[in-house]
Amino acid sequence: MSTRLALVAGEPAGIGPECCVRIAQQSHSAHLIAIADPDTLCLAAEALKLPLRLIAADQKAEKGELAILPFRQKAATVFGNANPANASFVIDTLLRAAQGCLDNEFQGMVTGPVNKASINAGGIAYTGTTELLADYSHCDVVMMLANPQMRVALATTHLALREVPDAITVAGLKNTLAILHRSLQTQFAIANPRIAVLGLNPHAGENGILGREEIEIIEPCLQQLRESGMPLIGPLPADTAFLPGKLSQFDAVLAMYHDQGLPVLKHAGFEHAVNITLGLPYPRVAVDHGTALEIAGKGIADASSLLAAVTQCTQLANSRNAK
Repeated sequence: MSTRLALVAGEPAGIGPECCVRIAQQSHSAHLIAIADPDTLCLAAEALKLPLRLIAADQKAEKGELAILPFRQKAATVFGNANPANASFVIDTLLRAAQGCLDNEFQGMVTGPVNKASINAGGIAYTGTTELLADYSHCDVVMMLANPQMRVALATTHLALREVPDAITVAGLKNTLAILHRSLQTQFAIANPRIAVLGLNPHAGENGILGREEIEIIEPCLQQLRESGMPLIGPLPADTAFLPGKLSQFDAVLAMYHDQGLPVLKHAGFEHAVNITLGLPYPRVAVDHGTALEIAGKGIADASSLLAAVTQCTQLANSRNAK
């Protein structure tokens, strides 16, 4: 029986539906089941001028077909115009996929891009899907982005920059590194992961001249974990840690905040990057791009990241099933 993956299209007015239609033109080893509005998927197929036949969730899809669990939007899709009336629809599709994973109806979930502003404008407090799924499953998680060149995990995720220093604590870092270390072992089959940890401040604080977080928080945390047998490198200055010669020595990098590590990863391979949520009781992989409202409905969306997410999620789910 093939691996079943929930495929959440995300924001209806963005490029998520188009990307779903594009990957439906290919064969996949996993059984993809879209959780979306059928009308929006058909509208996306029209924009792309591609064939699309929607079939029942339990049917095997051929090229040009997509199995679907239909959810209905409150407002019809207008590509490029994210309607806050559809905020609850977007959240409901994500949670339906999450519950299906918890119930083993699916062995993993792949998610398209969502629009935070539209969801919040619809009256739902939302900072990101990573946080939403963590709350729903009542577990601690770590956001890690990956492409063929590198893996970058985050100590903090969607926070204003002025809030980051207060959010970095010894306890928090220890928990994050434990999840990252365990996930690299169990999901990526790296027996003894080498994790590089970045400093918070320029030049990793310059021995306290440019900030003391490295001295008072990061280094004490790393030393405690090293004594427990975890090989950790750092804290390293972020401006040189991603040099190819150094990067080749690490299995993953832990950045202290969102824009410290992710711009480097996206520059190195944006089209094939994916967002992996570590720590959930199931694999979840997302695209590494936004809703791109400005090009939605124009038939030019690139589905490379969604295809990479499907491939990565399939591998993680198969690895989990093999144990």
